[in-house]
Amino acid sequence: MKRFNYVLTAGVIGIIFLIILPLPTFILDFMFIFNISLSFLILCMTLYIKEPLEFSIFPSILLITTLLRLGLNVSSTRRILFDNGYAGQVVKTFGEFVIRGNAVIGFIIFLIIVLVQFIVITKGSERVAEVAARFTLDAMPGKQMAIDADLNSGLIDEQEARERRSKIQREADFFGSMDGATKFVKGDAIISIIITVINFIGGLIVGFMNQQGSFSEIMQIYTTATIGDGLVSQIPALLISVSTGMIVTRSASQNNLSEELSSQFLAQPKVMIIAGCAAACLSFIPGFPVVQILVIAGALIALGIVVQRRQTAALEAAAPSLVEAEVQSEASYYKNVENIYGLLNVEQIEMEFGYSLIPLVDESSGGNFIDRVVMFRKQMAMEMGFVIPSVRLKDSGQLNPNQYSIMLKGEEVARGDILTNHYLALSPGDHAEEITGIDTIDPAFHIPAKWISEDKKLQAEMAGYTLIDPTSVIITHLSEVIKQHLHELLNRQEVNNLLENLKKTNEMIVNETIPDIISVGNLQKVLANLLREGVPIKDMETIIETLGDYGMQTKDTDMLTEYVRQALRRTISHRFSEAGQMKVVSLDEKIENLIMASVKKVDTGSYLTLEPMTIQQIISSATEEINKIKELVSVPIILTSPVVRIYFKKLLDQFYPDVAVVSFSEIDNNIQIQALGSIRLP
Repeated sequence: MKRFNYVLTAGVIGIIFLIILPLPTFILDFMFIFNISLSFLILCMTLYIKEPLEFSIFPSILLITTLLRLGLNVSSTRRILFDNGYAGQVVKTFGEFVIRGNAVIGFIIFLIIVLVQFIVITKGSERVAEVAARFTLDAMPGKQMAIDADLNSGLIDEQEARERRSKIQREADFFGSMDGATKFVKGDAIISIIITVINFIGGLIVGFMNQQGSFSEIMQIYTTATIGDGLVSQIPALLISVSTGMIVTRSASQNNLSEELSSQFLAQPKVMIIAGCAAACLSFIPGFPVVQILVIAGALIALGIVVQRRQTAALEAAAPSLVEAEVQSEASYYKNVENIYGLLNVEQIEMEFGYSLIPLVDESSGGNFIDRVVMFRKQMAMEMGFVIPSVRLKDSGQLNPNQYSIMLKGEEVARGDILTNHYLALSPGDHAEEITGIDTIDPAFHIPAKWISEDKKLQAEMAGYTLIDPTSVIITHLSEVIKQHLHELLNRQEVNNLLENLKKTNEMIVNETIPDIISVGNLQKVLANLLREGVPIKDMETIIETLGDYGMQTKDTDMLTEYVRQALRRTISHRFSEAGQMKVVSLDEKIENLIMASVKKVDTGSYLTLEPMTIQQIISSATEEINKIKELVSVPIILTSPVVRIYFKKLLDQFYPDVAVVSFSEIDNNIQIQALGSIRLP
């Protein structure tokens, strides 16, 4: 590798010396062939890459190859003028092959090649690179927001987020470099034309001064040399220009060009059949060559029919076999009582999809939904200390084609609609630029949004909209539903799994506490209480130790939950604070005294006996304070004394289940409390 670095450095320096030092013709021939071969290599590279970043050194290669062509142009011009029009066998052969004895026709062909390369390919590549660079830079904020949204929702981890941010930055740097590098191609095309004119005019002058022959002979010699030299430089320049256009137009592709062409053209056999029929109609125009038309039309129609038959055969092979169902009737199947018991099983989490959404879920169709669910389960385990059950996926003919349903324990709890091949666009604010789309409501957070098509993606990103693909919309909705019902998914089997996992590191605390001090059933209730309020149960050791300390004093699971919450003060403080600060609304002492005076205790627990009018006044005051701070905080927090917290939370849950209620004993000492208001009775 180090030797290659030295070779590359020597090569770049050698290119500079090409402009200064004269080269023998055999070396010049070698360099011309090397230049053409290198151009073919670069073109093939651009055809087989899947995305531009796989050939990120292309801007530098573009500069080096341009410099190489200019150096060879100068060297060949020196030979043409000094050696009576002879600049090597490659230049001579190219010139004679194109001219074929007619200098005017040869010059016209050369001029056409130069103009095509300069006006069509180079100009188009330059424009595409410029637009791609501008759009990539403008879209960076929206892409960064989308990555942050996926990270916050648990769809990706920090490592993947870091890789995505790095890729976005590299894309911006690459297209910015390409925007400047295409100017080299444009300048190279211009200077090639100038050098060609210099070679021709200078050659004629030198020929007449050296008396190389008659006017026609001098014209023949220097026209051949000029056109040959121009073609030797323009053919590699044309290949590099095509490579530039290829690489800057690859941003929307997922495979190399040959795979994209075969997959996309062959995916629509009906189109080929229709095109073949349309081409066949050209044979009715008088004077058109009928044989050629029918050959092309017949090839298109035959190819379309073959592809269509293959697709039909593939679908039939993939369809489930109905032979067994025809042999064995439903009645005979259920004669086995075990099969009837199988109907009683209830899935913890289940999702049903309309048939239009199946490609998003089916891995064989390229869907990555299952992988996203796996990553979400991992994220939930890391955050909440609880492994959620596996999600069963199935299609449903009872749903609309674009609908999906989320069910917990056999009952539907949420439903949403998805438009495939669209993006869900979330507005950045009230003054955002209006974009064309289908108005909808985000199923996870119930905020206004729009479904926009693929062609509006760049416009939306430039306007600052956050774009979410259909799979991410479903995953985000699923994650929010599971977070709301997490306490329902914690069964005793999972509690036993958590205890077995704790035994691997601290078996003694488990054996001393379970079941002598607290039963598995009561432990499940305490853990469910914590999950219901969004408190992670990852620190099982502290939870079990706290229950061991207080489990002999009381069997009330609500009071045991309060003791555990106080032991988990660092966890609660970290979850509900930002930058070491917790913004809260305090509860007035008068209300706290009123609540404590209304607590009635019975054998099964305790409850409040507040009058309806008093409850209405408390809730009205809480509503007023919550509305004041909802723009300042994402989750409203109400701060109470320890003895009141559990009762006020139960009261508030009937009206505001998403509001967090925290006591003074649950806040770590290093957390700064900022009171934004106070709930008082009128």
